[in-house]
Amino acid sequence: MAASTTAGTLRGIPLWDGHTDQGARDLAWDGDRILAVEPSAQKLDGYCVIPGLIDTHVHLGAYSGAGRVDWTSWPLITPWEEQVFHIAANAQKAARAGVTTLRDLSGDERQLAVKRVFDAGVQPGPRVLVHGAVGMTAGHGDLFIPPHYPYRGRVADSPDECRKLVREFARMGADGIKIFTSGGVLSMGDRVGWRNQTMDELRATLDEAHALGMKVASHTHTTEGIEIALEVGVDSLEHGTGLAPEQWERVVAGRIPVAPTLMINDVIAEGRAAVSEEAREKAGDVVARRNALFGDAGRAGVRFVLGTDANGVFVQFGDQMEEVRLMASMFGWSAERALVSATSDAADAIGLAERVGTLAPGFGADFVVLRGAPWERIEDLRVENIAAVVSRGRLVEGELPTE
Repeated sequence: MAASTTAGTLRGIPLWDGHTDQGARDLAWDGDRILAVEPSAQKLDGYCVIPGLIDTHVHLGAYSGAGRVDWTSWPLITPWEEQVFHIAANAQKAARAGVTTLRDLSGDERQLAVKRVFDAGVQPGPRVLVHGAVGMTAGHGDLFIPPHYPYRGRVADSPDECRKLVREFARMGADGIKIFTSGGVLSMGDRVGWRNQTMDELRATLDEAHALGMKVASHTHTTEGIEIALEVGVDSLEHGTGLAPEQWERVVAGRIPVAPTLMINDVIAEGRAAVSEEAREKAGDVVARRNALFGDAGRAGVRFVLGTDANGVFVQFGDQMEEVRLMASMFGWSAERALVSATSDAADAIGLAERVGTLAPGFGADFVVLRGAPWERIEDLRVENIAAVVSRGRLVEGELPTE
């Protein structure tokens, strides 16, 4: 990933700051800090600048090469030391496609190593947050591994084990915790409606995580699972495909963000990727439920934010702009509302509202130079319209336009 530390100024570029159209502005930065956003007497035609996108739900730990591998077995047979390079490469792919902040939901020592290397500037890369997963034996998180495979990830099967695992993730330096309040689509041998942990286990996880200052994201596909997540006090809902009308008011009042992960469920349900018939059937049910509920939920004010479930297999690290366009269509949003969901509001959802998602003095220097005006025409939000990407003040893609 070619990159250089930059200090510079874009003069007279139409600027959308993460909230509203600011007109022609001079944008100045030095390293990873925006110095000034000021009115400009000139205008750079044909280009605009927006904040770097923020994907609140990704999985970086997949094969990143140009060949083909079996996505289920590759993580099991590839040494962890080797996987770290793929994790870094996936994050860098996302940055080149305009996604300058990523939250990995189900990370561990591997993702945390990449995060620290990027943060230290040893390697160029986007901002990465990592949530450790606290789930049960035979739960959604556990069933990505074949039943008889002897080496398994961490699980927790009592309130005390949940507390201990949260503490272990905190010791590693994790930013948050992920829980499960339903089964899943790609997990093997379960049902979407499975409970996944007891209320006592979930309450212990939430209590311990919040005591340690960690946000908790809940994977859930069912109405019952969302009810459980709301009862225990989660900070975000992931997928949320069973979100029922009687729950909308509480979700809106609590400003609870929901990552809708639209594209991945469509891809699996339609058989556009190699998956089992079981996964296709589960995804088909999930999509049918989602399509019946999500449009009205979005119009009712439910706080959907960009979250794709990208893993480089079903959703690529570069498909995020397409996901934003799908969100605009699904929820009947204006172009600007859709952009907010992928920038300033996504930043707020993951606790980074004072650092990223907005182009203003003192914020991090993460931005995308595009052709078009995506806050007016969401169709302009396309990877092929990217002229340049700056991540942490470094030019990581393209060339910056000049007057």
